[in-house]
Amino acid sequence: MVPKVDEGENLARMERGELYYAFTPQLIAGRQRCSRILNRLNNAGDLTRREIAEYWKELTKDDRPLPPPAATDEEEDAVLHEYPWVERPIRMDYGYNVQVGSNVFINFNCTIIDTCKVFIGSRTLIGPNVSFFSGTHPLDPDLRNGTNGPELGKPITIGSDCWIAGNVIILPGVTVGDGCTIGAGSVVTKHRFSLPFHGPVHSLGDAHEHQKIFQKDESVRVEGFYIFDNHFVERARPPNCHPRLNRRPSIF
Repeated sequence: MVPKVDEGENLARMERGELYYAFTPQLIAGRQRCSRILNRLNNAGDLTRREIAEYWKELTKDDRPLPPPAATDEEEDAVLHEYPWVERPIRMDYGYNVQVGSNVFINFNCTIIDTCKVFIGSRTLIGPNVSFFSGTHPLDPDLRNGTNGPELGKPITIGSDCWIAGNVIILPGVTVGDGCTIGAGSVVTKHRFSLPFHGPVHSLGDAHEHQKIFQKDESVRVEGFYIFDNHFVERARPPNCHPRLNRRPSIF
């Protein structure tokens, strides 16, 4: 049985990433609220861009009114840029701990355990079957104690202009820097990434001849790297691909 706790302090502890109890009436109700909205969203059939934005507002408890409707679909997409494109199904715990920037795309089967804040920066693309796990459990089984014990979490931050490819798992406390590409199937643990450059790595043979491979080490701070197969692959900076450049690279 979960001990009696002050619900307000318990919620504050969850948001701070400290030990808290997940199976209190307030937090159970919060997950149920999110589940009901997601069930409606995931089973709603064809939706317009504006209808998806309305669902997102409800999930994230965003009280701001939507911009007035535009005349064309293209103009609607432009005025609703603050709300992500979402391919369904999508799953979250609470919804209100998720925040996205402008022009974000979330592909199907995305799972967001938003015990703590999960932020996704502008123009970031999320591939299919990607999971963001901001929640975790104590490693001590006596403390963990099933559903009667405490849990904890750490925030996740994904920068702008990132591509998180299919089947990636992002674990608690991870920050992925602007412009980073995370290769398909990667598990990103406790590393921080700062200002990497664009471009996927499909195999180790694709890497530049002067590449370096770094085994996972919590002390490593990664700058200018791709993630592939749970290793860090250093590559030469592609021309015109730095995320802080005023002009963006052409795909043609």
